[in-house]
Amino acid sequence: MSLVPFCASLYVHIPFCAGACDYCDFYSVPAPPNDGRMDALIDALLLEGEERFRRYGVGQVPTVYIGGGTPSVLGADRMTRLLGGLAAILPGQPGEFTVEVNPESADRAFLEACRAGGVSRISLGVQSFHEPSRRAVHRVGEGRLLTERLKLVAEIFGDNFSADLMTGLPFQHEKVLLNDIEKLLVYKPGHISLYSLTVEEGTVLAVRPRSALPPADEADRLWIRGRDFLEAAGYEQYEVSNFSLPGKQCRHNIRYWRMENWIGVGPAASGTIIDDEAGTGRRHTVCPDVDAWLAAHSSATAATALRSPGASGPVPVTEEFLDPPALMKETLLMGFRYTNGPDAAAFRRRFRCTLEEAIPQSLAAWRNRGLLRQDRAALNRDGLLFLNPFLLDVFGEVG
Repeated sequence: MSLVPFCASLYVHIPFCAGACDYCDFYSVPAPPNDGRMDALIDALLLEGEERFRRYGVGQVPTVYIGGGTPSVLGADRMTRLLGGLAAILPGQPGEFTVEVNPESADRAFLEACRAGGVSRISLGVQSFHEPSRRAVHRVGEGRLLTERLKLVAEIFGDNFSADLMTGLPFQHEKVLLNDIEKLLVYKPGHISLYSLTVEEGTVLAVRPRSALPPADEADRLWIRGRDFLEAAGYEQYEVSNFSLPGKQCRHNIRYWRMENWIGVGPAASGTIIDDEAGTGRRHTVCPDVDAWLAAHSSATAATALRSPGASGPVPVTEEFLDPPALMKETLLMGFRYTNGPDAAAFRRRFRCTLEEAIPQSLAAWRNRGLLRQDRAALNRDGLLFLNPFLLDVFGEVG
């Protein structure tokens, strides 16, 4: 009898950035290219990854995603070392391997190092070509560099790259947004993420005057106009904020939305391991403090402590237990972001009930409003615009 190897994706968090944008609420630390912590980071990431694989018995890694922060600030030599180290500990070649980059640091040497190291896909932070909008949120780098770097990414990776755009930025109106999309489409990315600017608590944007931001209704209209423009250009919406050409969906992110196993390494990274038989999960979260994390890895007892996330010891990692009600809510929260909705078979296997049995009132009410697909438990194109109110109804029903 053959045993199926335990499968989990890998997320690697690079906490360093060239600078902090006013809207960003991801954990990152500004660092110059010669910051010695970057070298120590790579050794610690590889140690942590190896220990995570051992702890959870991972035998198959279908996708890898290196995000941040800005991974491209590592430079070509450090990235080559990181990728070589990952290749040595990964149980086989992943089917999809993505690295996030920003234009100011994604030079030819870095991109070619990624390609040579097994990276199959690049995610490029564009946000906007419009200089007044970029400057207003302190976006690092100049818009003029974007065209050069987009051309370079397309040359090296073909259409196997994603680009992020943002709506609702200061000084943005419809002509600016559509011009951004048209400029991007010249380089034929296989995937485009279209995000609506959200002012998150704790960010610089949350405490600054917002007079330059479009009103909320106008920001919503801009996003819808951008969605329609992308769809007319052949990009299919497959998640709330994500669009792709056929076959170019991000497989790594789909695993998040389907609440499948993933492991996280690096400061502020988290991972979730699901026990389908019990309908429960275990989440490990690394403390968002790069200096404390590096100090822990350099201590004499770090290797031992890494084997027991959550235990007393120098490595700042905590573990959380997700009981069936908590895991069900997360499965619904993530699954309904996806245009196909939660995986019906996986939901039934995990919770011993169907989606229709778990949330019959919400599904009936939203289907009657014409905002749910008729063929499955999933929001339709218009329904996705009301994801948050829908989830409030769902959570109220499951308790």
